[in-house]
Amino acid sequence: MDELSQDTLAAAGKVIAVHINYPSRAAQRGRTPEQPSYFLKPSSSLSLSGSMVERPEGCELLAFEGEVALVIGTRARRVSVEDAWDHVGFVTASNDLGVYDLRYADKGSNLRSKGGDGFTPVGPALLSARDVDPAALRLRTWLNGELVQEDTTGTLLFPFARLVADLSQLLTLEPGDIILTGTPAGASVAQPGDVMDVQVDAPGTGLSTGRLSTTVVQGTVPLADFGARPRTDETQRAEAYGTPQAAPAPGKPAAAPAPAPGPETVLTPELKAKLESVATATLSSQLRKRGLNNVSIDGLHSTRPDRKVVGVARTLRYVPNREDLFKTHGGGFNAQKRAIDSLQEGEILVMEARGEKGTGTVGDILALRAEVNGAVAIITDGGVRDVTAVGALGMPTYFANAHPAVLGRRHIPWDVDLTISCGGATVQPGDIIVGDADGVLVIPPALAEEVADDALVQEAEETYIAEMVADGHSVDGLYPMNAQWQEKYRDWATAREQGGRRPAP
Repeated sequence: MDELSQDTLAAAGKVIAVHINYPSRAAQRGRTPEQPSYFLKPSSSLSLSGSMVERPEGCELLAFEGEVALVIGTRARRVSVEDAWDHVGFVTASNDLGVYDLRYADKGSNLRSKGGDGFTPVGPALLSARDVDPAALRLRTWLNGELVQEDTTGTLLFPFARLVADLSQLLTLEPGDIILTGTPAGASVAQPGDVMDVQVDAPGTGLSTGRLSTTVVQGTVPLADFGARPRTDETQRAEAYGTPQAAPAPGKPAAAPAPAPGPETVLTPELKAKLESVATATLSSQLRKRGLNNVSIDGLHSTRPDRKVVGVARTLRYVPNREDLFKTHGGGFNAQKRAIDSLQEGEILVMEARGEKGTGTVGDILALRAEVNGAVAIITDGGVRDVTAVGALGMPTYFANAHPAVLGRRHIPWDVDLTISCGGATVQPGDIIVGDADGVLVIPPALAEEVADDALVQEAEETYIAEMVADGHSVDGLYPMNAQWQEKYRDWATAREQGGRRPAP
């Protein structure tokens, strides 16, 4: 790794930025481009880590966007997608800053809104493009120490090589030129005094750019009245803050963006630990005692039967393929990709595929995306593609069968986060899912605590019964325990709790 220096900045003849490239950002904007689009930033906007950026006097919407930056290593003109990555010399972190108050002024060129001095911090370290997988990089942004952006390059709308190849068709990319490759959801507005940090790394390799740090300061010189003056409206506020809901009302103080909240659930760490410690067979017995006989997701295999999974359900429904509807709902950032891209730590994606075994419902790239997001598992009552690669992941996937075909052969991704049917069981968003080698159960959240507590009691009783059977006792009156055995069990449990020897039967 090399430290990025003023010489690197001086070598940048041009800085090219991509408008939208992450599915999460496309979802925020409500539009998914069919082709990449770009704008230019002047090289005078470049700055190093540790620098300060000025929010112009009279402006309020200085927005940050953490991005992966590519530094061209060798001249590229009309190169193919297959050869394009060979022309990239380095990868580093960048922050595509802009003042949305001036966005209206230049008819989409972004010159004044994004071209100000210091509006493109890059660095601090350069990672050799030869040492990294361009589809396996992680991008993170912090605002005042709070993580506000995190995404990976595995599901970009336009992979890095395509950007380089596309740009090279009409303009020559020279060594030192910098390409900003887009920002994920979570970009927002910074205030004077705020500190922004951006980092790019390759998880599992130890390679990292380090944190690119930039501090916002308030400008004191007003913009001259012979040029464009700051102007804001609801649209610009919403786009600067990411969503209309995140934007404060005019005149209200702006709050720093908070990290995305985790799933709202009764699945506390304590409850999760209880459910992880008992078998699904025991939980199934307790659910049956409460009249719930149809809460198992049946007919599936696990890629990791050695792993116990406990998590909160997110749901996705496929409908049977119809060619005209697939054209409108099957491509681009469809419901399947939205569901997987939005998964959070502790969640399990449960997919309704109608038991259809003639195609795959998920493959290795999207399964990897789910794992990187922190998902506990994927469950589908349909097929899985790339089953060897999916099985190599640490995250378990439960599935009906392997199949090489893409989902469009039989399915259209249709709805996210609604009540579905999977493997004969009804699943609602927020249900608690528990799976092991015996199978998968759906536990209503309102019953989870008492089911877990009673399951722990049941397993203690069954431990005692197993010991008695091992000692040679008949199961008659012991399994289930009659009053005499219950009394002996209580003595055994008391002694066990106190750490003493178990009483003789």
